[in-house]
Amino acid sequence: MTLLDTDRWTDHRYLGTWEAAAGMVGSGGESDGERITVTEPATGDTLLEIPRSGEDHLDTAIERARDAQREWAARPFHERAEVFARAATLLQEHADEFRPWFVRECGGVWAKADFEVELVKGELSNAAALLHQPNGHLLPTTQPGRRSQVRRVPRGIVGVISPWNFPGVLTMRSVAPALALGNAVVLKPASDTPVTGAMLWVDLLTAAGLPDGLLHVVAGSGSEIGNAIVEHPDVDMVSFTGSTDVGRSIGEKAGANLIPVALELGGDNAFIVLDDADVEVAASAGAFGSFFHQGHICMAIGRHLVHESLAVRYVDLLVEKAEALKVGNAFEDETVTLGPITNTAQLDTIDELVRDTLDAGARLRTGGRRDDPFYLPTVIDRVRPEHRLFREEHFGPVAVVTTFTDDDEAVALANDTEYRFVAGIHGGTLTHARSVGDRLDVGMVHLNDQPVNDEAVAPFGGNRASGNGGRFGGFADLEEFTEWQWITERDTPTSYPM
Repeated sequence: MTLLDTDRWTDHRYLGTWEAAAGMVGSGGESDGERITVTEPATGDTLLEIPRSGEDHLDTAIERARDAQREWAARPFHERAEVFARAATLLQEHADEFRPWFVRECGGVWAKADFEVELVKGELSNAAALLHQPNGHLLPTTQPGRRSQVRRVPRGIVGVISPWNFPGVLTMRSVAPALALGNAVVLKPASDTPVTGAMLWVDLLTAAGLPDGLLHVVAGSGSEIGNAIVEHPDVDMVSFTGSTDVGRSIGEKAGANLIPVALELGGDNAFIVLDDADVEVAASAGAFGSFFHQGHICMAIGRHLVHESLAVRYVDLLVEKAEALKVGNAFEDETVTLGPITNTAQLDTIDELVRDTLDAGARLRTGGRRDDPFYLPTVIDRVRPEHRLFREEHFGPVAVVTTFTDDDEAVALANDTEYRFVAGIHGGTLTHARSVGDRLDVGMVHLNDQPVNDEAVAPFGGNRASGNGGRFGGFADLEEFTEWQWITERDTPTSYPM
């Protein structure tokens, strides 16, 4: 039995239930008949087309979501938990249906597809587990005969806007806990990845028993439909993952409506190699942190900060590893370890940052060249803080190396950025690594490891230009997708002297 119905995606929208795009409620708007073309980055071939949604469809989705959400939130917790436990089991059983989409639509390699499927399973299991946690507190009160308590209640309708780089996990880390905790969700996937960012999860969750009316997909290109979600008066919260510039705009719009917003944005993450580190081990970690999934990861290493005594050997090892990577289309050749850049705009950005930094005096050791739609794995050393590749997120397969003389300089270099996301540190001892990590202004620190780490049970996120804190994962999900409600009770009504 197959779980995914790919034919249905091409002529139906999912607004709480599957309906033919030409004859559904909200049809007749300017978006009806328009399509989003889903292409394979490695070849440029069209994989399929799906209906585009407009603001009329968003209004329909929110109207339906409001009614469904109240009934869903009233269900016993174990019934909601069972949906996500079943979804995790179904994903494991049908993983081979899901994996090719992460290769073809995302331009990933098979190892990345496996990694992302496992991460999504973790998010589903975490969503089920959240519902077994305590839901409030009994409070002391100064009033005799009164019972005072607080509980967590769903926010209502959550708007989720997800990105194209890891669309599966970066969608489901909001969608799964938000739904499990009793909310309804309106989801806007990235236009590059509407399948891995939405369609897969609709089929999975409906097969697992998610009731109609709770999950809605409004697919569009550009910023129009995303802005409409954020500005809609009946959306109670927004979760956005994407660029810092767009995140700032969304934060401003959400603030105007006085609704909470979870922002996970860019990063220019440091990987620090201390003077007593094992350089061979550090280089293997550094290569993974820069080159895995073409650097299309918010946690990817933006800057390799290497003690000057180790720098020559470290860079040589990075070059060896970069030149050993096989670039190509993993769907046609499973031995490929580096896939295409997902879209032309990102490819242009990577190439521009590399060219500008080399022109400013940095040294190219390998790569540094585009071969559309690919970008060769690149190592650049002698990078200084004033260079663009030191200061800006490149989001590509580029290892940027800067040296330091002592721990104080390493800390100063690492903190010399507007981003406050994640860092990795390699040292000869855990004590040494921790002494540096404790001084870094980031949301997450990985000692004797590289920055690309994610677990569904751990609060995840950064600060400043990287977002507004660790808002995803484990108990942070409970805090993020619900809000406090204070309740007092008396056995009999109380009269007042008025």
